[in-house]
Amino acid sequence: MKKHSHIPFEELAFDAVGEQEETIESPASRGLFILLGSITVVVGFLIMGRVGFLSVTRGEQYSNRANANVYKEIISPARRGAIVDRYEMVLAESKSSFSVFLNVADILKQPGSFEKIIQTLAETLNVEVEEIRSAALAINLEKENTIAVVRNLTSDEVIKVKGLALEGVEVHDDFIREYKDAKAFAHVVGYTGVGEDNSIEGKTGLEAYYDNILRGTDGKFIYYRDALGEVYEKKSFFEPVIGERLETTIDFDLQKYSYERLEQGLRTLGRTSGVAMALKPTTGEVLAMVNAPSFDSNIFVDRSRSAERGEVLTSENTPLFNRAISGAYEPGSTIKPLVALAALKEALIAPETKVYAKGTIEVQNPFFPEKPSIFKDWTNHGLVDLHAALARSSNIYFYGLGGGLTTEQSGTVPVQGLGIKKIKEYWQLFGLGKETGIDLFSENVGLLPDPEFKENRTSEPWRIGDTFNVSIGQGDLLVTPLQLINFFASIANNGIGYRPTVTQQEEHEVLYDYSSWKYELGEVQQGLIDAVKKPYGTAYRLSDLPMSVAGKTGSAQISNNTKINAFFLGYAPVENPEIVLLILVENAREGSINTLPIAKDILGWYYENRIAHKKVIEEEK
Repeated sequence: MKKHSHIPFEELAFDAVGEQEETIESPASRGLFILLGSITVVVGFLIMGRVGFLSVTRGEQYSNRANANVYKEIISPARRGAIVDRYEMVLAESKSSFSVFLNVADILKQPGSFEKIIQTLAETLNVEVEEIRSAALAINLEKENTIAVVRNLTSDEVIKVKGLALEGVEVHDDFIREYKDAKAFAHVVGYTGVGEDNSIEGKTGLEAYYDNILRGTDGKFIYYRDALGEVYEKKSFFEPVIGERLETTIDFDLQKYSYERLEQGLRTLGRTSGVAMALKPTTGEVLAMVNAPSFDSNIFVDRSRSAERGEVLTSENTPLFNRAISGAYEPGSTIKPLVALAALKEALIAPETKVYAKGTIEVQNPFFPEKPSIFKDWTNHGLVDLHAALARSSNIYFYGLGGGLTTEQSGTVPVQGLGIKKIKEYWQLFGLGKETGIDLFSENVGLLPDPEFKENRTSEPWRIGDTFNVSIGQGDLLVTPLQLINFFASIANNGIGYRPTVTQQEEHEVLYDYSSWKYELGEVQQGLIDAVKKPYGTAYRLSDLPMSVAGKTGSAQISNNTKINAFFLGYAPVENPEIVLLILVENAREGSINTLPIAKDILGWYYENRIAHKKVIEEEK
């Protein structure tokens, strides 16, 4: 075989050109031109069709991609509306802050950069990677390009993030919620947090209930960029709209003092849990709603306080729990005014009818006749009528009003009892067993027991002893502090009960009106006045206050009679009630007596700072 030497491609190309110079040119045929023309026309139509198809089916997509190269949209968060007390004192407001935003649209143009960016941010800001990732993935790219992933940056953190110069990472103005005297107001005001769409929303309290009017409407700005990506113009697409201002019925100073006094009282007793509430009886307005233990709402908006958040969320004392509206308790003797009112209304007893409350009564036991059931009073009261029974808080007298007493049991005359069916009817008339309708979430309805309830729960019949127990606020009867104080407010307000509210209302909704029960209400009111005024009254310790007070103490045994929850309910001034007060001490050491020092100081504060102060101002005018 003949060998061929290697000849470079460039030389072969040069020789071919030289040979062609010696050839004689021949004209191209007419058919060739027609063929080439036809091909050109067909290709042109195909290109035009494809362009048309893409402009119709994907025009918006390509337009958005092109626009993303020209401008970017930035969400401008709206300032959340302030929450103020009845005197315009601020309870919660939004302060200017900075947040890290990710321009997800930009980052997606850089394959593989997302994880690197969030890892870098997490290390720089000392936050969890998953926290940033989940925030970023909450974005809706059909509506926005950027989303906040880390909020409330310090000045140093702002400098650090900007120094990273990461593509798609931006720092913009934002807002952070700030709560004043947060522990005192935590359960009524609530707190905010990040929602499923990564926006700030109310989580509890008023922040949650009125979230739709507090949050406002975010604005949007457009930044136009040149070919090098530099911003050369900023335009407002629409300005943010600030949220509405929420005006509450809360009395800032009363709330703060009540919280401090409740905390002090609990510490003295070596206890941790309790409630202090105050209502205006003529409107249903909540003047104060205090829970213990409490928490600082600011820990839920401050990233640096994650350890405190963890402690609150896992605490056995459940500081997040709003005992005032969600807690269900046996009311103890504070239910006796309602039982007395029912018995008078049903004409089962006259106020002057006396019962000899000797300390115990016996009830025949059908299963063991030789072992009668013993129902105790807390002391031997002697002869008591309606007023004295309320003032002294006689159990035996109210066993009679609820379940009835024989002549032997009463020591005087037979007493016809209401019976459980009628008792439950009156519970319901005064709003027990259902929501009051307060403008806060998570209201408990409590429990109103009856024979059917017991049958379903224990497969046992309802007995006279069950009626005795619920007649003095024990057994299976459960109410919330809110239900209890609202019922008591209606007694102070001569039978008219309002829907309790925490915010200012143009009109106050009446839940029930028993003002026609003037006689019955008057008799019960007198018993409550005597409880404070008479030396034998259980609330006599309040008798030296500078205003007249009517009240009722109560205690209920819990946990197999090893613990006692103690209540006080009262209103003042008696002649023209301005305030109804409830104090609850869980697991009190000595029963209802533990609530009286707290109640006395709060009522004294109210007189000095509201009633007496108002008189001074009026006199100066």
